[in-house]
Amino acid sequence: MSSPSDAEVISRSLGEPEAFGLIYDRHAASLLRFLGRRAGAKVAEGLVGELFRIAFERRRTFDASRASALPWLYGIGSNLLLKHRRGEARWLRASARMATGLEAAEARASAAALDARLLFPRVADAIEALPDGDREALLLFAWEELSYQSVAEALELPIGTVRSRLNRARAHLRELLEPKGKSRVKS
Repeated sequence: MSSPSDAEVISRSLGEPEAFGLIYDRHAASLLRFLGRRAGAKVAEGLVGELFRIAFERRRTFDASRASALPWLYGIGSNLLLKHRRGEARWLRASARMATGLEAAEARASAAALDARLLFPRVADAIEALPDGDREALLLFAWEELSYQSVAEALELPIGTVRSRLNRARAHLRELLEPKGKSRVKS
């Protein structure tokens, strides 16, 4: 017997609320990783709980024509992250400071690893400088490896808008991270 789709589980949870636990079991780890990369582990744990609380409360609004609930859940997670934007910015700045605080052992690292450590603060600043919509689309596509269609579902946008946002984000990052180590992002 094949396992029921997310849509079937959510539909069943309307009469049997405990059935929604299967949605958590299926997707919590992926969402925790997504939120953790964006907001840090401690914040992510709280956000995952909040995300599933919201999803449970809104389960009647889930589009049952979609077999997977993951894009819908990513959309809820993205909205929660936008609300925690200030905390995300602090986390990126702290990560950038840590990456540039080279100790003696790090100084002996390979040139490529050293370049990556030095580039990370610029990349973090450039990502932070993107408009919210472009940043969300880029991170769902790049970090979560969602397809254009899944990003569109997660952000409740037409696929053409997702393509435009990703194109703008890439162009903006290329502009901010000029070649030969010159960056227009403030340090």
